[in-house]
Amino acid sequence: MQYVKIKEAIVEQIDAGALLPMQKLPSERQLADSFNTTRVTLREALSLLETEGKIFREDRRGWFISPQRFQYDLSEPQPFELMAQEQHLQPLIQLISATSMLADKQASQLLALPAFSKVFKLKRLLSLDTRPVAFVLTYVSESKFSGLLECDLTGSLPDLFQQHYQQTYLRTVTKMTMTSLDADIAQALRTTSGSSALLIERQHINLAGQTMAHDLEYWRHDAVEITSSFSHPH
Repeated sequence: MQYVKIKEAIVEQIDAGALLPMQKLPSERQLADSFNTTRVTLREALSLLETEGKIFREDRRGWFISPQRFQYDLSEPQPFELMAQEQHLQPLIQLISATSMLADKQASQLLALPAFSKVFKLKRLLSLDTRPVAFVLTYVSESKFSGLLECDLTGSLPDLFQQHYQQTYLRTVTKMTMTSLDADIAQALRTTSGSSALLIERQHINLAGQTMAHDLEYWRHDAVEITSSFSHPH
């Protein structure tokens, strides 16, 4: 099939180093002309490449060659910035918004809160080498972290909780599912509404068995690779 041949031709260019990470591809019209095909057939090839993580699309900007994936090791409780730096990537955490609110149904369920509890709702954007890769929504119980909104929220929240509130995670429960992005999150990640994403939920539990915070991390599927390692007893 022609779209498979087009896909293989582009992969060969990537593997040969003719197309470099973060390099912008020619427009779809130019690519279709180059391969002497229709834009419908071309888009089938581009869709396959996107699914395999070879290329990614930014809304209104076009198609780009994917850089190396972020190796997200769930077995190592390291901050995002440290993991990125160890992989020779430049991390950036941007605070989009931080508000105090009466816990809605989602927040109450995630934090196991009684009625009329107050929570902090944090929205942050994670970038690697200037490319947005993840949108993180975090709910934090306000009763445990009074004055949180006055702190610097662009760093590691576990470090902040430990240093300013003497609260430490005992364990973290992680769940991963595939989802689609709503319009606001897609816009922050410079992609289109409805795009596929990897949702990583992280429930952080303290020494008393209480949920301190709950993260909902929406990752561009082509930007991350999940890893985990465990030591086996002898």
